[in-house]
Amino acid sequence: MNPLLMIAITTGVLSGLWGWVAVSFGLLSWAGFLGCTAYFACPQGGVRGLLLSTLSCCSGVFWAMVVIQGSALAPQLEIAGYLLTGVVAFLMCIQAKQRWLGFIPGTFIGACATFAGGGNWQLVSASLLIGLAFGYAMKNSGLWLAGLNHRSPKD
Repeated sequence: MNPLLMIAITTGVLSGLWGWVAVSFGLLSWAGFLGCTAYFACPQGGVRGLLLSTLSCCSGVFWAMVVIQGSALAPQLEIAGYLLTGVVAFLMCIQAKQRWLGFIPGTFIGACATFAGGGNWQLVSASLLIGLAFGYAMKNSGLWLAGLNHRSPKD
């Protein structure tokens, strides 16, 4: 079977399930979809890709909180927040020298989700992490289904 078709089917089914899970447990559905996106966008696949995208997204949450908390220290100095944002963006990129933090888009996804979530890092993190797991399940279940048809019958 066509791998893209199988991934599309499993992604459709699991996206609907994710929507229900998010509403049922008070999670941010959009942040979960960002987690799915991070897994799909990661250049590595499988468990290694899941770990790489998870660590990168979590580091992004951390960096966003550095900006949020740091900017709150001097709210009257608007420029300080902008300077801090620039320094943190640099650090978000340079950390990619570390192999397990090498997925820069994942870092920015985690940071952006945290900013969009108003700094509620606990809720954003839970939503992102479960979304990453759903992304892993979406892609790999589709690849598994596609691979079933390619196995040769045994005599």
